[in-house]
This record gives sequence, structure tokens and C-alpha cells, in this order.
Amino acid sequence: MSTDADGSKKRGMFSRLFGKNEKTQAEPQITEAPEEPKRSWWSRLTGGLARTSQAISQGVADIFTKRKLDALTLEELEDVLLRADLGVGAATRITKAVGKARYEKDIEPDEVRAILAREVEAVLEPVAVPFEIDESKKPFIVLVVGVNGSGKTTTIAKLASKWTGEGKKVVLAAGDTFRAAAVEQLRIWGARLDAEVVAGNEGADAAGLAFDAIKRAGESGADIMLMDTAGRLQNRAELMAELEKIVRVMKKAEPEAPHAVLLVLDATVGQNAMQQVEVFQRMAGVTGLVMTKLDGTARGGILVAIAEAYGLPIHFIGVGEGQDDLEPFTARDFARAIAGLEESETPEAASES
Repeated sequence: MSTDADGSKKRGMFSRLFGKNEKTQAEPQITEAPEEPKRSWWSRLTGGLARTSQAISQGVADIFTKRKLDALTLEELEDVLLRADLGVGAATRITKAVGKARYEKDIEPDEVRAILAREVEAVLEPVAVPFEIDESKKPFIVLVVGVNGSGKTTTIAKLASKWTGEGKKVVLAAGDTFRAAAVEQLRIWGARLDAEVVAGNEGADAAGLAFDAIKRAGESGADIMLMDTAGRLQNRAELMAELEKIVRVMKKAEPEAPHAVLLVLDATVGQNAMQQVEVFQRMAGVTGLVMTKLDGTARGGILVAIAEAYGLPIHFIGVGEGQDDLEPFTARDFARAIAGLEESETPEAASES
């Protein structure tokens, strides 16, 4: 059931949209395929990162097949890694690791990929932090921010599904008041998950809605409140100021709110994501990252560059639109997948470099 910011109740969207004898008017953007066998997370991860891993693996094969390692091959390897957006620091360190004690010797592409996986894992391991809900704070308030099209609303729906599945009571706050589709999407998922949705009129003040939603979540005994926000470009000062206002007003309702600020990043934007992290961290106090759409780019290495530059916790990654395609981030799985290693292979293969 959804609740407007003034407390009025609305008839469940799910019953109206998905009734047996009624024609569906709208669909949530998260898709499911109940008839297909469920794929493992490893299968979904490697499938999602296929464009990135194939670009890297093909580049490595082209460089190192039947060639000795020399200054030119190392320079070409660095170019491949930079094109995958791993960042200058990681690319330089990986090429040095490949070149160590191997100069003018033959080196197999598989060995290069093993070194790559080991070095990527070393960068990512410190920031692969599980998202933890402090149960002493009830409701635990999560503010979700990001630019237009990054996948905030879909991510919120996936997280709400995960937490309601664990038996937690979740309240959703439809803070993207300028996009009717975002509000409608949350209402559909709120009905589907039996999660209350607090919404206002189109164009309503998002800060005021945040205040009302926190009060409502507290009154209803919710464990978690997830708040959506309008997408905003990091170079629009007035929009970022509005985000600062939302945070300030939240603190009037609950002094420690928000307890977590998740920045949702779209992997397909590449290096632009670096600036997004910098600005949103400064304006909203970002506490952790969610990287989406890794399946839509050959530059998935941007996650490595962000980890090295900012050291912010990476909590979740998304590799598709399916409900199960958002999972907690693990450094080793990501490192193996991006290097194109098989699941049984481990980066220790190159540990003596």
C-alpha cells in the first residue's frame, strides 16, 4: 500500500495493474524469467563483464602470442588496460608486474591475465565491504543518489526485494518528485513487496517529503527506509544544493540521518564516473557505492580506477536488469571475471612475479 506525504492511503497499484482480469498498464523495470533455470551469480557476473574481459583478453593475446616481452609489448599492454578504464595507476602497476624478471623472455597470455587478476584483486579487496544495517537505528535510513539514468530507482527496488525477503519491514520514499515514472515504479514495487511507499504530488519539495517519510517510517515500525532522489548532473550547482538541503532536512527529523548514502554509478559513462564520485561525496557525504550496467560496457575497469582514487566501500554491483542481477561485491570474483579466468582458476598462479 502506498501513502502520500500527507498520510492519505491509496488503493494498491499491484492489484489494479496486475489483477487476473485486468490488462497490465505498466511494468516494473526489473525483469524476471521464471521459466528459465536460475543461473549462478558467477555465470551472471562473467556474462555481464564479457565485453570488458573479451576486450582485455583479446588485447593481451594479440600482444603476447609468439612475442618476447619488451618495452613495446609493455606499452601496448598499458594501452589495452587504459582503454578498459582501469586508470593510470593500476595500468602502470600491472605492466610493471608483468615485466618484472621477464624482460626479453617469452610470456604466455594466460600468465599475463593471471597477473592482471592478482593486481586488480589487490586494489579492490580493501573496498569490497558488505553493506551492513545497524539494527540499533530503527528505521535505518538509506539515501540513494546519482545522476540521471544511473539506475537509482531500479537499484532501490532490488534492494527492497532483498531486504523484504530477509523479513525486514521496508518503507520506500519516492523522492524523485519530478519524474512520474519513478514514483509509479516504486509504487508498483511497494505493492509487490508489501512495502509502504511515501509519495507526494509531482514536483513536490523532496526535502519535505524526506522529513515526512522518516516520521512515517518511525511510526510504522519500519526496519529500513530507502529514499529515492531525482537524478542530478554533478556540474549543476543548484541541483547539488537541493541535495544538500535534503540531507539537512533529514537531520531535523532524525539527527543521525541519513545513516547511509549510496551513490549509484552507471559503468557505461566511463571516466565521467570519477567526477561524479568526487562531487557527490562532497555534497551528500557518500558512504558507499553501487555500480550498475557493467554488462553494457567494455570499460568495466572503471571500478578499479574509482577504488584506487577514492577508497570508498563498494557494496553492490549490477550486471543486468533482472532482480537477481544485483549482488554484494566481492573482489576476487570481479578480478577473475574481468581477467577472463575460469571460476576454478585463482590469481595465485602469478604470485611469484
